[in-house]
Amino acid sequence: MSDPVRAAALARTIARLTPDYPVKIVHVCGTHEATITEHGLRRFLPEPVEVLEGPGCPVCVTPTRDIDAAVKIARKGAILCTFGDMTRVPGTEMTLAAARADGADVRVVLSAAEAASIARNTNREVVFFGVGFETTTPMTAAILLDDPPENLSVIVSHKLIPPAMAALLDLPDNRISAYLAPGHVSVIIGEEPYTPFPRDYGIPVVIGGFEPLDILYAIALILRQLKDGTPRVENGYPRAVRPEGNRRAQELIEQVFEPTDVVWRGIGSIPNSGLRLRDEFRQFDARARFGVTGEEGEETVPGCRCPDVLTARAVPTDCPLFRTTCTPLNPVGPCMVGVEAACNIWYRYGGRPKL
Repeated sequence: MSDPVRAAALARTIARLTPDYPVKIVHVCGTHEATITEHGLRRFLPEPVEVLEGPGCPVCVTPTRDIDAAVKIARKGAILCTFGDMTRVPGTEMTLAAARADGADVRVVLSAAEAASIARNTNREVVFFGVGFETTTPMTAAILLDDPPENLSVIVSHKLIPPAMAALLDLPDNRISAYLAPGHVSVIIGEEPYTPFPRDYGIPVVIGGFEPLDILYAIALILRQLKDGTPRVENGYPRAVRPEGNRRAQELIEQVFEPTDVVWRGIGSIPNSGLRLRDEFRQFDARARFGVTGEEGEETVPGCRCPDVLTARAVPTDCPLFRTTCTPLNPVGPCMVGVEAACNIWYRYGGRPKL
């Protein structure tokens, strides 16, 4: 999937299909950005074509109010379980890592199932801080449907990708020509949730895989649609994505969660872009169990351009803090924290947009 001969052939196809006007392709997936940057795929793109990352990192878009709630609950004596990158994202006053250094019991887990296992082996309260998009949400739902221990609860911070894609298109001067849709999210949701974009906004959506040739192929499909003037949803990753998605995973999400308006860090509130527990699962709501409310936190860092990076209106090197005061060891904004975050990826692979 990284054959240089086939890559060169796709590059020639991309060059042949490239129009004589600017084309801005936006993807919403940190794994896409890592492949594009690590393998220098931007060098294959003619000058009018640019590819930018939008809100593709679930850690980056987790609002301070959720992190603050997690910190408060951890400091109340619960075992707080979450994914590794989440411990380093700044809240209003501190990170979860700082709370751990201050004596809170914050543990890194790889899944909701691991948090449930911890709960089954202790009498203490265990809280799973659940973040992520449609790819991780079914696992949280499965745990809550599988006779979870009474001392387990969840901070739900799961989000939905299609509403965020729509929100970017509603921003002024977004200049988005097409979306490269994430393959793993599409494995779950299928093709249908993307249909409003060609229908209502007149832009192509192509589902892409994660190998270098997958991405070049998806870009070629996008350019072909633009050339033909026939925007539609197209599956460029058929070896993994079925048109209907994963029905069982969709059922799990539907059984446990319902859509709600949530705040995306750097973007603001997006209607029906998040999930909350249905009434029959509210006993597992950690905020209610610990009496912690979701106050609006401080999310603006002076000089940091994470909001522009998350909305595909800037690249990491446009930020004056990038590589100076903001580094992976000392992240100022959330885009430098997660391994799927644009600034972190550009820092690791050199931040060279055309290489």
